[in-house]
Amino acid sequence: QVQLVESGGGLVQAGGSLRLSCAASGHTVSDSNMGWFRQAPGKERELVTAIYWFDGRTFDADSVTGRFTISRDNAKNTLWLQMNNLKPEDTAVYYCAAGGGLYHGRRPVQYEPEYWGQGTQVTVSL
Repeated sequence: QVQLVESGGGLVQAGGSLRLSCAASGHTVSDSNMGWFRQAPGKERELVTAIYWFDGRTFDADSVTGRFTISRDNAKNTLWLQMNNLKPEDTAVYYCAAGGGLYHGRRPVQYEPEYWGQGTQVTVSL
């Protein structure tokens, strides 16, 4: 049984930083595509960033390029999302995702995960 457990969300002021983690069990992070999505109130869930299983290339949404960084710790079987220079518009529930297809040749990049975490709230205040 695959489980993805996110942590690290919270309340932060604009310009601040947060680091989200996603601990995986029943699934090996180094062997699959993985990513982070977010969903703000009244909006559709959107892809924030993803990492390609084969060579570790990462693909970021334009809105977070230069501010967010996805990474994986194979030894800890954990996915990370470092978020810097946070803005109020980054406020959302953030979801870890694993498995499935990452269509990095498409623009915008599309990711259709197989597994989802339960989500963690990130709130950025002015």
